[in-house]
Amino acid sequence: MGAVGQDDAGRTLLEAMARAGVDISDIAQVDAATGTALVLVDSQGENQIVVCPGANGEVVLDGVSFGDDEAVLCQLEVDQDVVLSAARAAKGFFALNAAPAAPILPELLERCDLVIVNETEYQLIPALKDAPLVAVTYGGEGSAIFVDGERVAEAPAVRVTDIANTIGAGDAFCAALVLALQAGLEYGNALAVANAVGADAVRDAASQPALQPLEHYVQATRSAVK
Repeated sequence: MGAVGQDDAGRTLLEAMARAGVDISDIAQVDAATGTALVLVDSQGENQIVVCPGANGEVVLDGVSFGDDEAVLCQLEVDQDVVLSAARAAKGFFALNAAPAAPILPELLERCDLVIVNETEYQLIPALKDAPLVAVTYGGEGSAIFVDGERVAEAPAVRVTDIANTIGAGDAFCAALVLALQAGLEYGNALAVANAVGADAVRDAASQPALQPLEHYVQATRSAVK
């Protein structure tokens, strides 16, 4: 769910998502321009991004509902009040990728079953130190899960020598981690799967790379997890 503009960029995004099998019925087409990002990628595949939110500032939840067994994953590139509305409406597992880093509304943080951040965001949001379940990514050092501030699980990064573009790797990690946890994987296994998905994403020059089904990564990481 979200919003795009009634422009070529918006139409292209909707068509691409529909082809990928995404249900786009809750994506609004509004008068604002489709959100755009200027992405600079260096020779090592690392990036810097300047975002023009555009239609992202028009996202509302009117008419959107969630099923009892649906997991909801949000991030902070839309207004936090909208995210809070989603958290209130969600009936099942609710996860928040707290990026870009910002102070999290107390009610929103209390509702989160999982918060996902990178190491910089973890330091910038002190309230996460006491959150019930937080996943933190450390780039080339892998990822970890904290329960009530205690590090309880970790998984090493997948070494990638042919990095093409790191855009989308964090998003891929977040989606994979939520799916893996919802599939019943233990914390360490779920992190390993998410790390593998993120590593696959950085090998692709596209910022919205095509990825394998989750089960592919579950099988690929099974022997790597103790």
